[in-house]
Amino acid sequence: MRTDPRTPAGPPGPLPVRSHLPLRPDGPGSPVLDVVVPVYNEEDDLGPCARRLHGHLTRTFPYPFRVTIADNASTDTTPAVAAGLCAELDSVVYTRLEQKGRGRALGTVWAASAAPVLAYMDVDLSTDLNALLPLVAPLISGHSDLAIGTRLSRTSRVVRGPKREFVSRAYNLILRGSLHARFSDAQCGFKAIRGDVARALLPLVEDTGWFFDTELLVLAERAGLRIHEVPVDWVDDPDSSVRLVRTAAEDLKGVWRVGRALAAGTLPLDRLARPFGDDPRDREVAGVPGSLARQLAGFCVVGALSTLGYLLLYSAFRTAVAAQAANALALLLSAVANTAANRRLTFGVRGRARAVRHQAQGLVVFAIGLALTSGSLAALDTAGPRHSHGAELAVLISANLAATVLRFLLLRAWVFPEQRSAASVPRPAATPDDLRETVR
Repeated sequence: MRTDPRTPAGPPGPLPVRSHLPLRPDGPGSPVLDVVVPVYNEEDDLGPCARRLHGHLTRTFPYPFRVTIADNASTDTTPAVAAGLCAELDSVVYTRLEQKGRGRALGTVWAASAAPVLAYMDVDLSTDLNALLPLVAPLISGHSDLAIGTRLSRTSRVVRGPKREFVSRAYNLILRGSLHARFSDAQCGFKAIRGDVARALLPLVEDTGWFFDTELLVLAERAGLRIHEVPVDWVDDPDSSVRLVRTAAEDLKGVWRVGRALAAGTLPLDRLARPFGDDPRDREVAGVPGSLARQLAGFCVVGALSTLGYLLLYSAFRTAVAAQAANALALLLSAVANTAANRRLTFGVRGRARAVRHQAQGLVVFAIGLALTSGSLAALDTAGPRHSHGAELAVLISANLAATVLRFLLLRAWVFPEQRSAASVPRPAATPDDLRETVR
């Protein structure tokens, strides 16, 4: 029985290249999978849950495993029940925390575990355990970084009341609309993560309650990690202790906090980037265009949106000021937004490092664009002082197209040259030792 989790290691570095995990990473008996069951006052459900889970893993799971009961400050006889289970069942351990919070329990145990794959499930075992092996298999194989059970897939089979159904779907719609989440089910208590990924992500997760795994998923997705989804069979527990209203309010606060941090760029997601070459899009392949095509496509999308924004701003300013002033203001605002968008989306630069320098260089490019468009307006005034507003827009569109081409060349060659240079350096070929099966 373990009661004092180890202190987590120091700040994480970049993630290693994703690869197949060894069956016995630290020798015979070392678990490949550590399944955490967080509990709070679960004296009645803990025994049946642990025995059923342990029996299922013993019968069906082909790798060494461990079941960790994470008690976050229970006040009933849960500790005594857990002690009896540890004595009765092999590979069952117990950890107690003196503070409440499901997220705190998961984060503490995951940070202390040396198992290469970490998972958790709710003590009521609402999710059918036949989904456990499909959940962790992509992590063991090196295909994915995280895996979640989803009750919202077309092939999921779910039995639950209308209130919980509405709350779950509404919450996931909020995540998609506010945080642009692409995973389908944030709240299903059936998730897994690779240990190296957990050690990198956990220091960034602030929540210690029910929003913990949603925050973990959002950060993982924004960092470009792969999330695998497994349709599950799920039966609602009518005796669940979850307080829907209170939990929903805390989740909405978490959505606001994470959304604000993402908008402000205060999360160091750049340090979670995989080493160059782990993504097949980084590789040089004969006959396949390199980064130029991707950058050009991204730049065109950003440019089209920026041009639309510029025209709307120009039309708005033109009602109050002269054409030259309206053009300068609209171009300045759209240039700042354009540089920020291209920095992140087109050239893949994250974090605040050199952001001010990039914006300053972008303003120089803006000045060149301003000279082109202002010169075009001056030429139009010279040709016909009483031209129409439509003629102004036509001239500005033509001038902006020329400025856009020049802008892309300057951004690629001058503002963000390190991104182009890094993409053009081929990754050394993997050696046979790198690709050899690690299972003996």
